[in-house]
Amino acid sequence: MQQVSPEDSEYLQQKKSRSGGAYVPPSRLAQMTQNSEGGGDLSDRSSEAFQRASWEALKKSLNGIVNKVNTTNIKYVVVEAFSENLIRGRGLFVKSVMKAQSAALPFTAVYACLIGIINTKIPVVGELLVSRLIIQFKRCFKRNDKAQCVAIAMFLGHLVNYRVAHEIVVLQLLMLLLENPTDDSVEIAVGLMREVGAFLTEVSPKPANAVFERFRTILHEASIDKRVQYMIEVLFQVRKEGFKEYLSIKPELDLVDEEDQITHFVTFEDELNAQEDLNVFQLDPEFLEHEKDYEELKEEILGPVEEDKNEEPEEQQLIAETVNVESVKDESGAGLINLRKTIYLTLMSSIDVDEAGHKLLKLKIPEGLEIELCNMIVECCSQERTYLKYYGLLAERFCQLNPLWEDLFGKCFATVYQSVHKIDTNRIRNIVKLFGHLLEQDAIPWSVFSVVKLSEEDTTAASRIFLKFLLQELNEYFGAEKLAQRLHPDEEAFGEYFVGLFPRDTLRNLRFSINFYEVIELGDLAMPQRRYLADLEDEVEEGEQARSIDYK
Repeated sequence: MQQVSPEDSEYLQQKKSRSGGAYVPPSRLAQMTQNSEGGGDLSDRSSEAFQRASWEALKKSLNGIVNKVNTTNIKYVVVEAFSENLIRGRGLFVKSVMKAQSAALPFTAVYACLIGIINTKIPVVGELLVSRLIIQFKRCFKRNDKAQCVAIAMFLGHLVNYRVAHEIVVLQLLMLLLENPTDDSVEIAVGLMREVGAFLTEVSPKPANAVFERFRTILHEASIDKRVQYMIEVLFQVRKEGFKEYLSIKPELDLVDEEDQITHFVTFEDELNAQEDLNVFQLDPEFLEHEKDYEELKEEILGPVEEDKNEEPEEQQLIAETVNVESVKDESGAGLINLRKTIYLTLMSSIDVDEAGHKLLKLKIPEGLEIELCNMIVECCSQERTYLKYYGLLAERFCQLNPLWEDLFGKCFATVYQSVHKIDTNRIRNIVKLFGHLLEQDAIPWSVFSVVKLSEEDTTAASRIFLKFLLQELNEYFGAEKLAQRLHPDEEAFGEYFVGLFPRDTLRNLRFSINFYEVIELGDLAMPQRRYLADLEDEVEEGEQARSIDYK
């Protein structure tokens, strides 16, 4: 059998490849390393084998961090990003961000915010990204790659909004696009101006006015397609309205203090270096020293962090802590906090309901703490800007799996209703939609209404808003007639649970409930109360007549 020389080994072929080679599973990589002449023991932290394995792990981790970031979890993802060696892996990180942004343009502001935060502590990341974007735009512009030009222009615009790049970059880009206007170049310029117009108007009003004058000239010349002319007219209307629909930074992504921002003066005229060699593995003779330096920087950024001997990812570590919470009785409540963190991370990192349900069911939640899962689903739902059906479907899935969860979500309903005065109105609406979905699907019993007592003394403004939103939600789903049948106080199955919704203990409470349903425009629900009130008034009138006859 012919012996294969070390130069022809699979390991060295991967090592010599310009792109760094295809992804190799860690076990396969270790085997290849051991079989190669230049390999070494993975237990030796200074060896090439260990450095390569560490590089592959860093590459995978950074790619995962970029792919899961969104508006709601960006504060937590940033911490994960700083936990990785962003100086060593800055080329990988920037490459992943550029790839993710071009594939998901609506998330451009999120990626720009992520870069803006990291740039305050590690400026080389922001500078490398801006340089690569400019170089990439020049290439795409030459080969008329419109899709990539749109993506890069939008990204540069948002980086200018976060002051990662200087505004001269977008002004030069706009000049390049509008110098010899075509349908595509003007369309890209209009899109860029929508994103960055509010910032330029505030920071550089004169250049911004010059750009709009150029747009006006192009519009008057009418040398471009009607569709693009209409886009320019819409842009002028957006400007007239003060860019109120295109804020430079959305409130929920305004996470960088102005005094911490670091702006890179990189222009289209500079000789830029994309530093492509940062994308591939390179042996570092001072690997341990550089790792130690980054550990010190990380501690300076994030504060002191206890070393994890197992080097488990954060989510796996939290799951492990949650699983072992029963073994040690911790009076400080750390076990409960870790459990809630684990549930939160699982909810935020899951792509859909199936994945979230599967992960949550695998958690070994200590007995007696199951209701924390329900509480976290409700809390996470309430924190969203608008209601996401994701949470309703997830809660419904758990209720259908086991009567235990049905009962726990019912208890959660009671807890929320009794403490609703502590919740903001916007959050109340999301919570109501969640419980409304569960009631509509009969995932939780309608007996949850037993906690409600509709009277002036037993309700607050917040609880009345809660009931209003909930009943209107149910009315929209069932219709007025069917909802009235469901909530009838004389209904055989659940009538006893609706006594509080339709109080008849005193005349005052009776009239209060009727007025409440009239005010929320659900008068049909008050029909049984009106009939009961009419019967009472008839009885009172007959009694008075009888007493009058007896007196005579």
